[in-house]
Amino acid sequence: MTASASRSAVPPGYFGPPGPGHDDDRPPPARLAFDPQTWREIAHLLTNLPMALIGFTYVMTVIVTGAAMTVTVVGFPLLALGLGGARLMGRFERARARKLLGVRIDEPSSLPLRRAGGLLQRMWLALKDPVAWRTVLYDLIRLPWGVLTFSVTVPSLFVLWPVLPFLARGLTNADRAMVRGLLSPSDELERRIAELESDRGVVVDTAAADLRRIERDLHDGAQARLVNLAMGLGLAKEKLLEGQADDVVASMVEEAHGEVKLALQELRDLARGIHPAVLTDRGLDAALSSVASRCTVPVKVTADLTSRPAQAIEGIAYFTVSELLQNVSKHSGARSASVEVWRSGDRLLIQVWDDGRGGARLEGGSGMQGLAERLDAVDGLFVVESPEGGPTTVTAELPWRDRGGKP
Repeated sequence: MTASASRSAVPPGYFGPPGPGHDDDRPPPARLAFDPQTWREIAHLLTNLPMALIGFTYVMTVIVTGAAMTVTVVGFPLLALGLGGARLMGRFERARARKLLGVRIDEPSSLPLRRAGGLLQRMWLALKDPVAWRTVLYDLIRLPWGVLTFSVTVPSLFVLWPVLPFLARGLTNADRAMVRGLLSPSDELERRIAELESDRGVVVDTAAADLRRIERDLHDGAQARLVNLAMGLGLAKEKLLEGQADDVVASMVEEAHGEVKLALQELRDLARGIHPAVLTDRGLDAALSSVASRCTVPVKVTADLTSRPAQAIEGIAYFTVSELLQNVSKHSGARSASVEVWRSGDRLLIQVWDDGRGGARLEGGSGMQGLAERLDAVDGLFVVESPEGGPTTVTAELPWRDRGGKP
């Protein structure tokens, strides 16, 4: 099995919606008939002038005034606030382009003002914001363009209406180019920052959920048994001091001994759920074999790894397989299953297969969706192929990092 085989399992569109400029952004061909798309384009051309007037007026009164006043101390905060307002105007223009032109533009990530430190650092961050400055440029050049599109579109509605769909398409294509060129996120790094901010939220939520689970398991399991143990031993001590029959005390001690064994088993299970000792001592191959032995379905484990990945990646791989095999045990109705783990370049690949009833989905807040979010938070991939009637194949990819921290 090769990396290309796992990649082929990725369904079209899995890697997210197409970015700016993708072919899917193209509107349908212009026709002589005035279809809904043509009317939306005409509406965009007619609203260009009022929107351009608002944007140009804002730039000339707020931005230019703030820039002119930078000779004084007051000008810098005024300019920073003005650039923040320009960002909001850019957001409105992107929404207008999405609604009327069908142009899908990613929203730029917000400025990290909370992590910027003091007031001067925040102001400097706002002053050098490339998204805001490109929006200012967009508002400046839109005024003559808005006048042109308005003066061409209004007469054409009465005089050149047979060719207006083609004329509107040509003019709005220029609008699309300006929106993509000036209102898109700065570059790939800007989009990457937005993704990482989203992933950080997933990691924080996952860690909080794990802590709540551990706290609940301790409170409802081992802690409760230890409380019962303490009470039982206290009663046994009182019986001994009262000189009651040895068989009564022996029965109470035996019951306490049973509680100790159950509490120890629950603590071992909890420790295994946090980080199993076999994973730390012997690596993924032995740890996954241990997980497979507890599955109610016969599982064949194949691990082709010449070295061990970083502990974090190893732990995510272990818990991904563990949860998938739990799903196989509980929901699949399978007669057999297999787990394959191998390295391909700078990726760690995992494939879990079973011959069960199929029908597994990522949607609906399922455990599969939680696994996909966890892998996505570390630049991983999670793909499910599970037609009704089976079989089910789940492919996961994780970035490979060596134990020394190098990729």
